[in-house]
Amino acid sequence: MTKTKEDVLRQIDEAGVRYIRLCFTDILGKIKGMSITRSEIEQVLAEGQGFDGSSIEGFARIEESDLMAMPDPVTFRIIPWEIAGEKVAQMFCDIQTTDGKPYVGDPRWILRRQLERVAKKGWTFYTGPEIEYFYFENDSDTGILDRSGYFDYGTVDLGTQIRKKTVAALEMMGVPVECSHHEVAPSQHEIDLKYQEALVMADFSQIYRFIVKEIAMENNVYATFMPKPMFGENGSGMHVHMSLFKGDKNLFFDPKGQYNLSTMAKQFTAGILKHVPELTLILNQWVNSYKRLVPGFEAPVYVSWGRRNRSSLVRVPGYRDGKEKATRIEIRSPDPGANPYLAFACMLAAGLKGIEENYPLVDPIEENIYGMNDEQKAALNIDTLPNSLENAIHATEAGDLIKETVGDHIFEKLIASKKAEWDEYRIHVGGYETDKYLNML
Repeated sequence: MTKTKEDVLRQIDEAGVRYIRLCFTDILGKIKGMSITRSEIEQVLAEGQGFDGSSIEGFARIEESDLMAMPDPVTFRIIPWEIAGEKVAQMFCDIQTTDGKPYVGDPRWILRRQLERVAKKGWTFYTGPEIEYFYFENDSDTGILDRSGYFDYGTVDLGTQIRKKTVAALEMMGVPVECSHHEVAPSQHEIDLKYQEALVMADFSQIYRFIVKEIAMENNVYATFMPKPMFGENGSGMHVHMSLFKGDKNLFFDPKGQYNLSTMAKQFTAGILKHVPELTLILNQWVNSYKRLVPGFEAPVYVSWGRRNRSSLVRVPGYRDGKEKATRIEIRSPDPGANPYLAFACMLAAGLKGIEENYPLVDPIEENIYGMNDEQKAALNIDTLPNSLENAIHATEAGDLIKETVGDHIFEKLIASKKAEWDEYRIHVGGYETDKYLNML
């Protein structure tokens, strides 16, 4: 739904909004922002709000730190509870330089730029993430709220109650929810958002993470999107469903195509599979991400695709008569610690590369890959994802796709940040080492 500046001002006054949060995202996916009052909003809508970008992760150097946050009226939403007794709204911003040009370090602009490529062809890129998370008693340990499992349902469970409140808050903010349920691990939950155009969904994903955490705090618990917070239990993923449309036509569907997939869908899938080693740094950007990407815990580690095979990296959900618009591909490796703007942009870039260069798609693998030995996997040419942050960095540096997609500025800042994180982790002496070696050596 299109909103104008006049629509925003009218809604502010009708609802009695006192403060407006101007939000944007740093290169690692963390929401940043500032609050302005009702008296300032008209000027900010027209001219933007200046700020110092030198202290924002991956943003400007100190000698060129003046940036402008330009609110996007389409993203205006009223937060459905009072903060310090006042009604508060929020808007996402596009970051610009002082001369009005898009700022090269803004992840939202990186996604916009990729979407412009498909818009020129008359296409629309849709995404639908399944974002998982955990509830814990607090933020200092992993004290669980329940011992329930996949799709278990209990109306008196605290986690279920908090999840319902979260769904209600999301829908009050205009974020459509498709379904919600308990996940496989104890105290693990999932709320699925209804598929949207990719920029809208990236904004929604940020709202989702904000709302999940806020509602949890209101109920004296802690919600985390850490990919692997508990040893021996499934980690949290962010499976992403993707499709390309032209108007109302799903370009991934072909009634005569093998598996009902169009040539474009196969090429797009081939692009994901070919470039996923270098994509992994974007989709799984933390040291902890690679504690999830191990065999045996439902997270995909093998570069393959299948129609019903949940051990594959890419899955094509089964076609149902009359549901042509639901034809899509699902990539299962991303985790909820990813920056959604960069993740969607880079996945789209990989798929488009497959289309533009006519990548061939290998045959699907429907067998359980986790049950195969090394010889069987080698015979089928099944490769694996990078198994550490260090190896993901090397894979990204060895390829060209990510740098082409995010640009030199974000690429260099991201690589530097991730190398620093890996070095910090590499030299840290943790509990495992003291428990294992202190009394032995």
